[in-house]
Amino acid sequence: MPITDQIEILKAALGESSAPSSDFDLNPDVQMPAGRKLRPAGVLVAFQKGPNGLELVLTKRSSRLKHHPGQIAFPGGKVDEGDADVIAAALREADEEIGLNPSNVEVIGTLPCHETVTAFQVTPVLALVRDYFTPIPEPGEVDEVFSVPFEHVVDPARYSIQSRRWQGRRRHYFTAPFGPYYIWGATARMLRGLADRVTR
Repeated sequence: MPITDQIEILKAALGESSAPSSDFDLNPDVQMPAGRKLRPAGVLVAFQKGPNGLELVLTKRSSRLKHHPGQIAFPGGKVDEGDADVIAAALREADEEIGLNPSNVEVIGTLPCHETVTAFQVTPVLALVRDYFTPIPEPGEVDEVFSVPFEHVVDPARYSIQSRRWQGRRRHYFTAPFGPYYIWGATARMLRGLADRVTR
């Protein structure tokens, strides 16, 4: 599929409606803490041009991090005091984490928020990388930067539901493995939301 068609598909997906998601979507028996305070965060769902079409840029988080060590994630993070909004936070974090300059990013919109078990309200910022860039992983936060083909990301058939024990109970979650990369949890849930919009 031509890249121009893939870009139009992403833009059209933004026009679809869907509810916010959370790490608890597949676990309705989990009781949310009363009066919980969610911290706003923004992640960059950035697609770049590859040899065979668009590719999604993802990271493997450092195993030394406090939150989600070693997991596959979007570049991004919590909103800091100096950030204008979640979009600014996502762009700043992508610059810091993988060396993606904000001037090289075209933001095309945002997807519904996602609540994580670590009490973040994450806004996925859908974007296009204007020109090729060489990722520079921030050693303290990112072990690796890699990309996943558009066709893998937007195909609901690539996603499955698995489970494991967490805090004394069985927790179910989405997965979308790609090669050696185990994409799961919040990242997979947000991508599954995008896939659902694309295939409507």
